Amino acid sequence: MTRIELRQLSWRVSSYTGNTGNCVEIATLPDGACAVRDTKDREGGVLVVGASQWSAFLTHIQQSA
Repeated sequence: MTRIELRQLSWRVSSYTGNTGNCVEIATLPDGACAVRDTKDREGGVLVVGASQWSAFLTHIQQSA
């Protein structure tokens, strides 16, 4: 995996996020994978999820809603 400069990514949060402070941000990587981080600790760890796994995760959430 190529090293990614996290500051250069376009991070976003869900439009459904309230002001509770319990959110995550996501950024799409050049290879289609998704980086996920905690908004309370943006300098902390980042979880990188492959594109197909992220797509399966979103499908599961949409089907469970």
